[in-house]
Amino acid sequence: MKAFILLSLVALIHGSNAALLIKGPTEPVLEGQSVTIECRYANSEFNISEVQFQMLYKSSDRWHQIYGEYNFRRTWCYYSMRVMQTEDSLVLTIPYAGRYNSGPYRCVSSAENVTAPDNASEPLGFKVHYMAELSLSREGYRCLLGAPKELRVRQGDDVVLECSAASSEEPKYFWFKEGSDWILPSPKLTLKKVTASDQGQYTCSAEHSVQSLSKKRSISITVLPENAPWYQTSSGRLVLSTSLAAVALALFIITMTVFLCRRAKRARTSKGPIDDRSQKKPIYKSSVDSLPSTSGDKQPLV
Repeated sequence: MKAFILLSLVALIHGSNAALLIKGPTEPVLEGQSVTIECRYANSEFNISEVQFQMLYKSSDRWHQIYGEYNFRRTWCYYSMRVMQTEDSLVLTIPYAGRYNSGPYRCVSSAENVTAPDNASEPLGFKVHYMAELSLSREGYRCLLGAPKELRVRQGDDVVLECSAASSEEPKYFWFKEGSDWILPSPKLTLKKVTASDQGQYTCSAEHSVQSLSKKRSISITVLPENAPWYQTSSGRLVLSTSLAAVALALFIITMTVFLCRRAKRARTSKGPIDDRSQKKPIYKSSVDSLPSTSGDKQPLV
């Protein structure tokens, strides 16, 4: 009985020394930053060369091994990771952290003398925080505010602006107007039947939990008289520019069609059909079509 307890105690101590430990970033990771993850045995007597890094693919819910130089592509982005071995640890470096590098990660040993649960470390998960540039869109005119910084509307029109951004977490949106003390805690700004008093510069602020990722974007609203020509408004200019682009494209297509038709017609009229009926009639040496010859051969040449 004492021998059994002693063996159990030795196995317990041995197992705890063989445990794999993983260490990663302790502060929020921002997109584009470099990330280092280290894995080592609790007891340095074990061979670190038999340890590999693994990453969990959430889409397939499977662990995938990370080799010395590991590259993969997600959507339009390209990600790279490097694994290096030191004397007593395994180091994984992500030179440019992206949104798909969030993990989790773990270390796994393939050594025969290391058994479960010591053959794998605890999973290490961290979040890569990001926020894209803010985009503004007007309700009913989704493409209107891609680049312009000014919105021109007629008095009495309704204006609904929405602010949005791709982010690692849903940001908090606020609208405020320059020279005014009101703040609207919403991604959508609604102005009903605008008047001259509504004219001014409006700013949308998107606040992230990581303060350095918070962004702002401003737009100036100009209120025109109610009888102002339609083409002076932003929506009128959009319709006008779109129509001009459509007309230019149609003219280009018509011009190319006429050019290709004329070219094909000239090609047909410049060369007539080849009449090969003369090739069907054999020519004899004694005929008038043949060259003078001293032989009386009656065999055809062709």
